[in-house]
Amino acid sequence: MYQVLYRKYRPKVFSDVYGQDHVTSTLKNEIKNGRVSHAYLFTGSRGTGKTTCAKILAKAVNCEHNVDGEPCNECEVCKGLDNGSIYDVVEIDAASNNGVDNIRELRDETNYAPSRGKYRVYIIDEVHMLSTGAFNALLKTLEEPPAHVIFILATTEVHKLPATILSRCQRFDFKRIQPETMAVRLKEVAGLEGLSLDDDAAVLIARIADGALRDGLSILDQCAGRSKEINSDLVSEVAGLAGREAMYKLSDCIANSDSNTAMSIISDLYQNSFDMERLCVEMINHFRNFLVAKTVRKSRELIICTDDEYNTILEASKGFTVESIVFALDLFQNTLVTIKGGASARIEVEMAFIKLCEPKMDESIASLLDRVSKLENAIKSGVKVQPTQTAVPAPKEEYVPREEPKPQLKAEPTPEPTPEPEPTPVEEEPPVQEQQPVVETPPVEHKTAPPVSDPNETVEFTQWGDFMDVLHRTNIPLFGVLSGSKGYVRGEFFLLDSPNPAVRDFIKLPIHSRSIKAALLEVTGVHFKLGLFKRQTEQSAPKRDPLEDLINQAQNSINIEFK
Repeated sequence: MYQVLYRKYRPKVFSDVYGQDHVTSTLKNEIKNGRVSHAYLFTGSRGTGKTTCAKILAKAVNCEHNVDGEPCNECEVCKGLDNGSIYDVVEIDAASNNGVDNIRELRDETNYAPSRGKYRVYIIDEVHMLSTGAFNALLKTLEEPPAHVIFILATTEVHKLPATILSRCQRFDFKRIQPETMAVRLKEVAGLEGLSLDDDAAVLIARIADGALRDGLSILDQCAGRSKEINSDLVSEVAGLAGREAMYKLSDCIANSDSNTAMSIISDLYQNSFDMERLCVEMINHFRNFLVAKTVRKSRELIICTDDEYNTILEASKGFTVESIVFALDLFQNTLVTIKGGASARIEVEMAFIKLCEPKMDESIASLLDRVSKLENAIKSGVKVQPTQTAVPAPKEEYVPREEPKPQLKAEPTPEPTPEPEPTPVEEEPPVQEQQPVVETPPVEHKTAPPVSDPNETVEFTQWGDFMDVLHRTNIPLFGVLSGSKGYVRGEFFLLDSPNPAVRDFIKLPIHSRSIKAALLEVTGVHFKLGLFKRQTEQSAPKRDPLEDLINQAQNSINIEFK
């Protein structure tokens, strides 16, 4: 039977353990000097060598000819422990043997002398899973065990252990294995297996393993099943990663405010079964490298990559400010938390990229600081700053009549906000419709046919699912923005009811308003005018862009020309 790599190449002596010299050197000295403790506690993240060191320690204390604290692996005791013919070393999984009765049975067994070796060694893995009663049953035996008994406790969550247990053990903390050290070991194993593993692939595996050598060897084993020539592309494919190229393309889209391209890349990744949660994690690591490159003097030491990729990271990070990188990291972290909470991974990731590509759609403090930072940098560099599109074509007089009560709307002489005088311009801002009966008589075009008999009646749009299917095919960014929304029909108007504040800005754009009308025409066969469904409980005060107010204040206080 084939033996997986992490079992085949499990260390048999302390010298073979990688990345844990502070632990192995101490254990060897204790064995050599006859200062073996009655209880040890090994703690650290998964795959760092806790169980491996426990088994080596169990052999070393029973070895008949140990050399410098190392087991010889040649005597009868060492061979018997390896092949299971000697039962002086007992491994217990506390996850499945966590009751009081299990520990009482173990406590009774400690009274028996070892059959062949010098000590009976009990290795209790995942010891934090023991119940409170089991800990209490173990406590007295752990404090004063028989002279021939050694306990080795292993756990990944040491904070869950009672203080009474911690105080009775000699504790060793296992560190995450450094990527450079792991890459060396991976290339060594690959050479023994007749595999060709290039440097980029070894570093990538080490980065994915996140300090766990066992995980790294498992990934190498998977890659070996595909090909003996292992490169970074093969590793990305096997591990389900988006790949470095996609990461840089997505970050370029954010730097260039290109939401359409970003949505297309995400769609391609999704169609190729890339995990959206994993994509979010990769983007966090990607922007973390940008942050380190821009803020740390010796950043090369803190970024796990090859020299060529490091130069690429430095070049790509020039398109971002520190504030924009922090904003992106914060947004991706929140997106990851939301995904883990059960939300749709794809929609949450798409919304994150839309906010990053279009910061004006996010009204959070972090987004505002990012925009202010860009404005300050532009002013310092001597560039004439142009206000955002929301500030220039949308004067206050244009919004006030639409949002205020109907008497003011009727008295306002400005014709732009009302739909009556305009035929059906695609680029015009969609009117906001009240839930209350409208005083104005809506215009009737000869091309449109009202979907309901009563033009003053507002009914729910029952073909919303078909409508969203068309948008998913024709306009993915708009599909993401409208997720969770509803539609209503009132005469010739199609009214959008959405909790997302970005909807208003989205449907102002001609490309998105045309997409909505085309989708409605495909689903219903009716030419609709667009509007926003406004509830009576909503406040009618116009929404202001805080950045626009900041620009106006700057214009009034200092001599800066905005064009």
